[in-house]
Amino acid sequence: MSKEDKSKKGKMIGTIVGMIAFALSFYGVQQLFKTDLEAELENVALELNKQTPMKIDEYSRLDSASSKGKTNFIYHYTLLGMEKSEVHLDTVNKYIRPSIIENVKTIPELKFYRDNKITMDYKYYDKNGVFVTKISVTPELYGK
Repeated sequence: MSKEDKSKKGKMIGTIVGMIAFALSFYGVQQLFKTDLEAELENVALELNKQTPMKIDEYSRLDSASSKGKTNFIYHYTLLGMEKSEVHLDTVNKYIRPSIIENVKTIPELKFYRDNKITMDYKYYDKNGVFVTKISVTPELYGK
């Protein structure tokens, strides 16, 4: 093998090693941020849960919050004094859903979620704990 061939082989090996090192470090950094964001969402849920249950208005109470990975933050509400059969989903979709989306778009305290493209899920249960509906506010809905 000539000196020139050894030099080319060395450069190629160096390039491959460099690419592998870059890929591993890129993956490691991504995992670090993933873990940090997941941990941040979990901590926010834990802190919020220290304040719950929290009556929001005469019709609803925030019972708890949770997170799912680095993509979802979930609020769990009870509709006070209502059973599932009494909830009109068309009214919820016409009035409540747009209001929640507008709040997510504009409330300064939710900037962290918007910046990190977090989907916010609002789950509603009736007075007996029966699931009624979920309103998901995705990054596409509150988009920048």
